[in-house]
Parts: sequence; C-alpha cells; structure tokens
Amino acid sequence: MIKRAVTILSVFLLFAASIFFASPACLGVTPFEIFESSTLSKAVKRNKLVVGMEVGFFPFEYSDTEGKPLGFDVDLAKLAAKELGVEIEIKDMEWSGLIPALQGGKVDLIISSMTRTLERAKTVTFTQPYFETGLCALISKKRASDVRDIGQLNEPERVLAVKLGTTGDLVTGKLFPKATVNRYKEETACFMEVAAGRADAFIYDQLSVLKHQRENPDTTFAIAKPFTYEPYAIAIRSGDFDFLTWLNLFLETIKADGRYKQIHSKYFSEIE
Repeated sequence: MIKRAVTILSVFLLFAASIFFASPACLGVTPFEIFESSTLSKAVKRNKLVVGMEVGFFPFEYSDTEGKPLGFDVDLAKLAAKELGVEIEIKDMEWSGLIPALQGGKVDLIISSMTRTLERAKTVTFTQPYFETGLCALISKKRASDVRDIGQLNEPERVLAVKLGTTGDLVTGKLFPKATVNRYKEETACFMEVAAGRADAFIYDQLSVLKHQRENPDTTFAIAKPFTYEPYAIAIRSGDFDFLTWLNLFLETIKADGRYKQIHSKYFSEIE
C-alpha cells in the first residue's frame, strides 16, 4: 500500500510539474495571441492612446482658460502617442478614480504624477520613473510660526491637511502618528486650511508647496527640503509586459536624444 501511494504521488507531482513548466504554446496561448491582447497592440489598431490624468496639478497637468490640458505630463503623453503613430485622448478624472478606470479598461495608462509605491504596485504595473521629487510641508504662519523642522509636526496639537489618496495621505499615519490628519479631495482645500490658520501644515510635493508659498508669502512659509523620495511613473494594467517594455524603451529613448530635457526645461527651468 505504501509503495502504491508513493507511486501515485510521484505521478501526480510529475503531472503538476508538466503543467507548471509548460510553454504558452502547450497551454494553447501563443506569443502572438499575448501580444494581440496587449494595450500596445489595441492602441495601434484603434489609432488612439487613451490617457487618464487628473488635470489640476500644476505644472504637470493643468488647463488653460479654454479648458485645454497643458503641462509636463500632457506633453509627455502627446510625445508617447506621436511615437506610437496614433491620436491621443486625455480623460480628466478625480484622482481616486484613476486606478479603477485603468483596471476597468476605460483608459490605457495613467500619466498623472503618480508615485510608484509598493502598495499601488499590488494593483498596477509601473514603468521606470520619469520624474523624481519628494514631499515637503507648507506651513501656516498664523498657527505654526514656531515650526522649523518636519519632526515638530508630529505632536498631538498639530493638524495636518492632505489630499485624499496621495502619497502625502499615505505617509502621514506613519510619520506623524500623534498629529490629527484631515483629508480633502482638492489640493486647493488643503492649501486654504493652512492659509486660514485652521491647519498647521499641508503635506504635498515640493514643486506645489513652493508654488503655494510664493503666491502666499504673508500667510505661509515652507519647509522645502524633501523628507521622502517620490518617483513619478506611468501606470499600466498588471501583466501587460509588451506595453511595459515599449514604454520603458520610450522613456530611455527620449532621455538619450534630448527630447525629455526639452520638456523638462520648459516647465522646470528654475530647479535645473
């Protein structure tokens, strides 16, 4: 009986191994079929690249007086579509809806200053970073004039404003567990809380913090040295490796031939 059991187990393990190590062709899926199902192939066939972004994050994505999308990410998306030889459609939506829209097939990719994190990488696949920055703090002169170091915000009497779903939102619980954290859907609402003295600080990316401080020097000041690492990357649906390979090659190519630098200088000449 023992020998028979061992024999049956051996046969089962061999069968399982043959399935596990089988090639896609053996399983009825060819490399061509995998490519045909990729976003890369579908975008080329339909002659359109559909990009999801929240158009309200200057200078990465914002709109002019006529509602036309502008910004660093917009130029990057247009250049990607040009290299693919297709038209571009930009879908403006709330930040919290971007990943669900990608997963649901409503957009082909997300180019919206999205920081690649381990948590987000559970549900989407990220390219190599195309921009690197960090979180800083916009401080209220009325409420927190004594703050000179980011560590001073981790106190029970401190109130922090963050934009819902951003990395500022994600890190406050870990870095400032003693403080009260208020979350808002809009960047403007976070800024107004600080300017009005209802919040000690707004935790957000370096460029936006500096912009708000320059525009409101009487009510705010900034701790401008980043205290986190924020690599912005393009997000695509998980497992779409043909599209991932193309996008990474696209980023490498435009960085090597100078086109990336041209776009960067257009929007960030003051930090180069």
